[in-house]
Amino acid sequence: MTLMKSLAGATATLALMAGAALAEPAIIFDLGGKFDKSFNEAAFNGAERWAKETGGTYKELEMQDEAQREQALRRLAEAGANPVVMTGFAFGDVLAKVAPDFPDTKFAIIDMVVDAPNVKSVVFNEHEGSYLVGIMAAMASKSGTVGFIGGMDIPLIRKFGCGYAQGVKAANPDAKLIINWTGDTPAAWNDPVKGAELAKGQKAQGADVIYAAAGGTGIGVLQAAADEGILSIGVDSNQNYLHPGSVLTSMVKRVDNSVYEAFKEGEALTPGINVMGLANEGVGYAMDEHNAALVTPEMQAAVDEAAAKIKAGEIVVHDYMSDDTCPAATF
Repeated sequence: MTLMKSLAGATATLALMAGAALAEPAIIFDLGGKFDKSFNEAAFNGAERWAKETGGTYKELEMQDEAQREQALRRLAEAGANPVVMTGFAFGDVLAKVAPDFPDTKFAIIDMVVDAPNVKSVVFNEHEGSYLVGIMAAMASKSGTVGFIGGMDIPLIRKFGCGYAQGVKAANPDAKLIINWTGDTPAAWNDPVKGAELAKGQKAQGADVIYAAAGGTGIGVLQAAADEGILSIGVDSNQNYLHPGSVLTSMVKRVDNSVYEAFKEGEALTPGINVMGLANEGVGYAMDEHNAALVTPEMQAAVDEAAAKIKAGEIVVHDYMSDDTCPAATF
């Protein structure tokens, strides 16, 4: 049975684990928790899929504050967990410090590259998936104004926004794009009230489709959009079900697959950089019974055509993290 632990009682809990020394895989969820209905929950789903398929067990920890990152990572390694998977770029510096101290332990980090012989770094072409939902947003918009609400203002989330802007402009060069950020600290990932306020503000400026790339904060964006009678676009997990008939689509980032594969590899985890994009189904857009009535055949055909061209190299979506400019919007 899955060991469900919170770092609220970190000292006692981790001390207990340290004595266990079981060669189980482990996962540490970032701030916002494993049930954020977005990034962390996608990771949790991957771990659960592995557990159900194999009958195996794993350790898990949910971050409560920034100060716990190094302690959590060290105690899991000391307890014999292998591999140890981390969700989120914020673990990068800590992992670079800790990994050399545990050369026989394999680590996997999602959304950051850490150059170490025992680390697998999984990064995503979020800009490609965001381009696709940008096309859909522009085609669905009746006002010609669409919005983007990012969580913490960092290059990774600007990568989402830039890809989205390019897709919007590809479908409607005259479209207006409104951009807001929730904040510049990790608290920006878990502030649904602020997300709702920003969504209402964008609606007041004419936006009728809003893409949220903000973790748990995005839940507030989706709720406000539904309340205000406009469309939203979810992120990371398929969030269409949260507000059927209101969520146009979700930019799906297959974090679940990354965690599943890391657990499946186990102690034989292959170090190095693994890039997940459209070509290997690492990102995409969600279609199901909850948004089928919102997406016209023309919209889906346009998005699928663009996806095929991106995979073939005929369309190259600008990657903000390789060049911090955006050809379609000003950040």
